[in-house]
Amino acid sequence: MKIQHFFHEDTSTFTYVVSDPTAAVGIVVDPVRDYDPANARTSHDSAEAVARYIDREGLKIPFVVDTHAHADHLTALPFFAERYGARSVTGAAVGVVQEAFRDFFNLGAGFAADGSQFDILLDEGEQLEFGSLQLEALHTPGHTPAHMSWKVGDAVFVGDTLFMPDYGTARCDFPGGSAETLYDSIQRLYAMPDETRLFMCHDYRPGGRPYRFETTVGEQKRSNVQLDQSTTRADYVAFRNQRDSGLAAPKLILPSIQVNIRAGALPEPEDNGTAYLKIPLNRLGRSSSK
Repeated sequence: MKIQHFFHEDTSTFTYVVSDPTAAVGIVVDPVRDYDPANARTSHDSAEAVARYIDREGLKIPFVVDTHAHADHLTALPFFAERYGARSVTGAAVGVVQEAFRDFFNLGAGFAADGSQFDILLDEGEQLEFGSLQLEALHTPGHTPAHMSWKVGDAVFVGDTLFMPDYGTARCDFPGGSAETLYDSIQRLYAMPDETRLFMCHDYRPGGRPYRFETTVGEQKRSNVQLDQSTTRADYVAFRNQRDSGLAAPKLILPSIQVNIRAGALPEPEDNGTAYLKIPLNRLGRSSSK
């Protein structure tokens, strides 16, 4: 098994290509579509960089996978579907997230909240084969109710469940999020062998250190600054809830979510040929007295 990472500087996001070099087949995990918020322009520059690697390696890409409906970047699932015929994959509970944000964005009853925008929905324990490798679905809710971690061999792609040990764990204040549930999901990861490799979806480089994308279960249990092996459920929940209450919304949550619940598709263009995103006013954050 070969794992190649790509770092998206603007959103501190990692994309991975996981491959069986002998069979020349791989998958893409958590791809990014570039978005310029000042000009409301999208591009596939970052996805093209991933594609150049895929092409150099001569890989077939049957699947492109998201850990969850991201709130901090737009997904590039459609790019890999169009370029390689890859089928889009996410967790079976994504409809719960779609329903919450269908109402938030007032998308109407015509917007399907059943995950049908994705090609494949995987539930706990289900697998997909690519070459000699298997992608196994691990339901790890808490950050969102549909959040999945993806296990391939001794590697687990944990999405936003965990960050590097010096940064901590995911926030839990999105619709359907739960600090209690996230604690239980992380304990599930911590029950794996200490040498299990964990691959991050983000690294925010505390203290300005170089980015890191890989850790282990043992390292997380020993030194995660928010939840190590001695942290009680009650202490973690109290900490997480207090911390989340003061967090600002992610900068790209409004464009990201309404694209990502569509499996990365942009809204249908209107009669002038332009696609539009909705910006709900006064729905995020705290009200101001000024």
